[in-house]
Amino acid sequence: MISPTLDIDAVAAFLGAADLRSFTRAAEALGTTQSLVSTRVKRLEEVLGHVLLQRHPRLVRLTSEGERFVPAARELLAAHERARAAFALAPERITLGISEQAVGPDAPALLARLAGRDPTLVITLRIERSSVLEEGFERGEFDAVVTRRVGTGRSGEVLRRDAFGWFASPALNRPAEAPLPLVTLVAECGLRRHAVARLERAGIAWREAFSGGGMAAVLAAIQGGLGVSPLAAHIAPPGAVDIGEAWGLPALGASELVLRSNVATPRGNALVRELAAAFRGAR
Repeated sequence: MISPTLDIDAVAAFLGAADLRSFTRAAEALGTTQSLVSTRVKRLEEVLGHVLLQRHPRLVRLTSEGERFVPAARELLAAHERARAAFALAPERITLGISEQAVGPDAPALLARLAGRDPTLVITLRIERSSVLEEGFERGEFDAVVTRRVGTGRSGEVLRRDAFGWFASPALNRPAEAPLPLVTLVAECGLRRHAVARLERAGIAWREAFSGGGMAAVLAAIQGGLGVSPLAAHIAPPGAVDIGEAWGLPALGASELVLRSNVATPRGNALVRELAAAFRGAR
């Protein structure tokens, strides 16, 4: 008896739903519909004789069989893409920019997944302040950027809205009469300016406790108990708590995560769609 052949589109649908934990976001990334993704995964499960994904109203999770199948599925999809690219004229290059205030702990896995989906794409990534990315995009230095926007700004696709908070180590003691110890990125950071303006409007004294040249340094300073930092909750370091309400600090409001893209090629657009779907679903 001949074993059924696996449908490569069904395998791609399965990996998309598994990675993004959603049929809807997988459909966005793959440029198709939610119902087609669901149908393809169902057919793949029937061919394999195992349930690969648990369906919940707002979330999709891998079953144990699904976890076992993921590595083989990735190898199959990568081999398929290599075969398709065998006679490609030349690799396609795409330059991405992602804001320091948008990059979360899942960034390495996301980039590995993007690179693995199409070996003919050469990805250049820069992680910078949103203002630097916006200016670079206007100058044509980037094909696509994901920035964090406070207030109004230039055009772009809003991927999601994130609330800000005042994050600190639980071990940090509130200063009695001393100024609030502030931990931020460099002075040019838009969120830093926003937070300082809110503090001064509320009449709360503050001091520069730590200024980091990158988010890794800022997150380390928070965990080390150096002070309080205005951050989107999604990128707060493990163990940090929002002490804003308890300390009587002013509300910081929310920001928008925005995608701007000038990508025009099918391969580039496929990558940008997956990037958008990943950031839209990340929490």
